[in-house]
Amino acid sequence: MKIGTNLLFFLLILFNACKNKDVSLYVDPNIGGVAPLLTTKNPTVHRPHSMIRVFPVTKPGLTDRYLSDKIYGFALNMPAYRMGHVTELMPTIGKPVTNRDQYAASYDHDQEEVHPWYHKVYLEDSNIDADWTTTERAVIYRFNFNGNDSCNIIFRSGRKASFKITTNNSIQGWEEFEKTKQYFYAEFSQPFLSKGSFESGKIKPETEIAGNAVGLYVTFPSPEKAVEVRMGISYIDERQAAINLRKETNNKSFESIKEESHQIWANNLGKIKVEGGTERQKRIFYTSLYRSMERMVNISEDGRYFSGYDDQIHQDGGRPFFVDDWLWDTYRCLHPLMSILNPSQQADMVESYIRMYEQSGWMPTFPQFYGDFPAMIGFHSAALVWDTYQKGETNFSVEKAYEGLKKNAMQGTMLPWRTGPMCSLDSFYLKNGWYPALPEDSTETLPMVDGFEKRQAVALTLEHSYDDWCLGQLAKALGKMDDSEYFSNRSKNYRNVFNPATGFMAPKMANGEWIEPFDPQLSGGIGSRSFYAENNAWTWNFSVPHDIPDLIGLLGGNDGFVKRVDALFNEPTHISKWQFMGKFPDATGLNGMFVAGNEPSFHIPYLYNYAGQPWRTQRRIREVMDMWFDDRPLGIPGDEDGGGLCSWYVFSAMGFYPVTPGSGEYAIGSPFFNRIEIELPNGKTFTVIAKNCSKKNKYIQSATLNGNELNRSFINHSDIVQGSKLSLVMGDKPNKQWGVAP
Repeated sequence: MKIGTNLLFFLLILFNACKNKDVSLYVDPNIGGVAPLLTTKNPTVHRPHSMIRVFPVTKPGLTDRYLSDKIYGFALNMPAYRMGHVTELMPTIGKPVTNRDQYAASYDHDQEEVHPWYHKVYLEDSNIDADWTTTERAVIYRFNFNGNDSCNIIFRSGRKASFKITTNNSIQGWEEFEKTKQYFYAEFSQPFLSKGSFESGKIKPETEIAGNAVGLYVTFPSPEKAVEVRMGISYIDERQAAINLRKETNNKSFESIKEESHQIWANNLGKIKVEGGTERQKRIFYTSLYRSMERMVNISEDGRYFSGYDDQIHQDGGRPFFVDDWLWDTYRCLHPLMSILNPSQQADMVESYIRMYEQSGWMPTFPQFYGDFPAMIGFHSAALVWDTYQKGETNFSVEKAYEGLKKNAMQGTMLPWRTGPMCSLDSFYLKNGWYPALPEDSTETLPMVDGFEKRQAVALTLEHSYDDWCLGQLAKALGKMDDSEYFSNRSKNYRNVFNPATGFMAPKMANGEWIEPFDPQLSGGIGSRSFYAENNAWTWNFSVPHDIPDLIGLLGGNDGFVKRVDALFNEPTHISKWQFMGKFPDATGLNGMFVAGNEPSFHIPYLYNYAGQPWRTQRRIREVMDMWFDDRPLGIPGDEDGGGLCSWYVFSAMGFYPVTPGSGEYAIGSPFFNRIEIELPNGKTFTVIAKNCSKKNKYIQSATLNGNELNRSFINHSDIVQGSKLSLVMGDKPNKQWGVAP
């Protein structure tokens, strides 16, 4: 009896140890370090949604940073996602030199250690060990000079900057970024032996310098222990940078800060626990979750924040101010994922958008710390606000949000990569219900249209139809019934660009005639930008997420619609693939004409659910995920866009996806894991159990929700936040009778 009790106790300990495994150790920030075609990922060290994000600076201009032989420096910060870094520092030995090519050092990925909270590399040419960790607003670099030579640390800027050595072991300064300043204050663990500055490669004795592409250097005698450089950042001033540094790092060792960051990541990533699946799938999953927790970024500092929307410093009123978001990429699944994991933070993000509107006069599209970056198309702040509000997270100024959204919808330009008041094309849209297209070889008549991005007329009509639906739903919830009717009617504008003769959403001229000739695969120039956005008509044909039943009707009813989706996955390129990719560089992860690596395709595999054939979704999802995602540097199939693509993987691996943000509904797919548990902030747990789940057993045979039979291939947001249990029985053959109910 005693042996049995001890064995039971041991098994219980083993079970709890497995269940409470530190899932952060699955994360590999080097996944995605080589891009399939366009933009690569940095191995970024930061805390979730933190102001500071750092990485090694590799070969300038080299797209695939992972493939660089050398490190040229270490970033002070990346202020805006994927827009470069400000101020870099580099440890060197011997006589100080300022030429980056001369002091760049070789490194080997096999000798590095990299996590979200910590990174270590060995600089081979200088025999220096470099490692670093971060807090919210500070980075601590540690350089171990292993030789007996004198040692240096070089600071340099790539833009207009000002640097000043303030004491025998501190530096402060700023570098300009998009007409704003990134301030910093740095303290060193050892006093300087000597110091100086440089400009245009020429070394000077001065300890203060300002100008374009300038720098400082400090030297040390051969140190017996590592030199630490602790740097705080601020968007307010150098004094605030010093306050941020001391507040977050004083009386803390490098190792304790590193472990604190590790625990923060372990706790945040551990909000989702998975069992089953392969080790490879877990590495992809948790790395994707890490990527999803980078943005938006909290830039409040001691109760204040600098706003690039009016160039003023504001009190934050006890609520953090968030920036750095690309809504075209993130409204689809990144924000919905964060709405599950941290809904109160999501409300703070929405409130930040409202503050930006109050300070600038427009709801932003790609908000940065320096102001709005008017990229892509649509005003998807409508989707962000409505999706958050209808999920019950209403702790924001909803009436003010509605005011800003309505202004964008009624007075703002729809033109791609533009912001500000309407133009004549927008007036045409409001009157007629479609954005007028020009034949591909025509000369543009409106100077305001971007010469590369073109009009994107069909995609504009489709995206604004969805945004108007979101705004109409919000108006209805607020009791603004006339507005609701108006915007709901506008949400049907997608019908105005559907050409029944071709069966495609197609470009229509101002005179109401369809543009001919029209090739749904190749028309529209680079990225089909004259008519669409980044991809062609095959992709955009399915971009009516707010009225899928009507879209199914337009495309031939359930059977016809399924055939059209199948055709998407099987349509060959009409020109050689290398020519096609040259014309459509965003079309990465290509299955026929389905583009796994680009946002407008994310929801398409789930559309079979709406046509009564969810088993096809189950097959497609597994096919796409297994083929196009990996746990290696080439493991991300397209531009990741700061959580956009990776949050798609997180949802899909868990077995459900928000096809229509703002509907409160999720389409069920095919989970990769036997068990998924999401710890909710209300103390409850949402659980997905996929019995018999395996590579072959990808088809749902039956399902229950909280023990009750479920024969719909959908669940609701309320099911999740109430802490439900979704139980699926999986098999190797499709059950074509399950989930056919609408």
